Amino acid sequence: MQGLASRVAALSFWNGDVIPVQLDGGITNTNFAVEDQGQKFVVRLGDDIPLHHVMRFNELAASTAAFEAGISPEICHSEAGIMVLRFIEGKTLTPTDIAEPNMLERLLPVLKGCHRDIPTYIKGPVLSFWVFHVLRNYAGTILKGCGRRSSDLNLLMQEAAKLETAVGPIDLVFGHNDLLAANFIDDGDKIWLIDWDYAGFNSPLFDLGGLSSNNGLSDSQQKWLLETYFEAPVTDELWHRYSAMKCASLLREALWSMVSEIHSKIDFDYPAYTDANLVGYKDAYQDFQNL
Repeated sequence: MQGLASRVAALSFWNGDVIPVQLDGGITNTNFAVEDQGQKFVVRLGDDIPLHHVMRFNELAASTAAFEAGISPEICHSEAGIMVLRFIEGKTLTPTDIAEPNMLERLLPVLKGCHRDIPTYIKGPVLSFWVFHVLRNYAGTILKGCGRRSSDLNLLMQEAAKLETAVGPIDLVFGHNDLLAANFIDDGDKIWLIDWDYAGFNSPLFDLGGLSSNNGLSDSQQKWLLETYFEAPVTDELWHRYSAMKCASLLREALWSMVSEIHSKIDFDYPAYTDANLVGYKDAYQDFQNL
């Protein structure tokens, strides 16, 4: 990582000499914290990753619009493969934090702001994120690369087709599409949403299902989330469609990891991550079938 740190230190944005400190985490990007004359920044380094539908022009457009919507920190500088963002002093959330009482009440306005406000600020071309297209594309990549669990794909894609039919017609919003707990920061007064690698137009059900599946929300919390988001009681039809999209969210995370097992050079235990997400997916799919 010394070469990356040197690249960060050499950016023309800085007012003085800086010493980049690599941050933990980041299984798509490499991130550094930098202090420059009393101001703190985060530097994100990452090139396009077409295998994962990650295009940096799209991430920059979404990040810029999210800042203008008051959801995400300011982008202070950008160039090819690099973004410099204002550092947010606060707590990076965990799934346990998100499941705590009242936290969803704080998170939901951020999610609604993402879905409803960002389209009024975003400029230029941006992507869509239709999870079932992503799943089909991932399956092809895994088969071509002779992935470790390629033999599972035939059944998984049959199930994905059933889930897509169950989701049915959708409303279109601007989704974050990667609502892991670590992408939320609580500064004590405000919740910030960061990391827009996978942002794009999508159904709101994907973010709602992802928020649940990534953070272990209870049934009562999920129903509260749906009722409050849609401002209406949860019908059997909505619960069925939502449950299908929640399954798709879990399957996408598993297949994302299966692709990463083949192609990623980041030091991360992708096989264990794949297996854990497949267990979660199979449990969720069984619940979906029992509806």
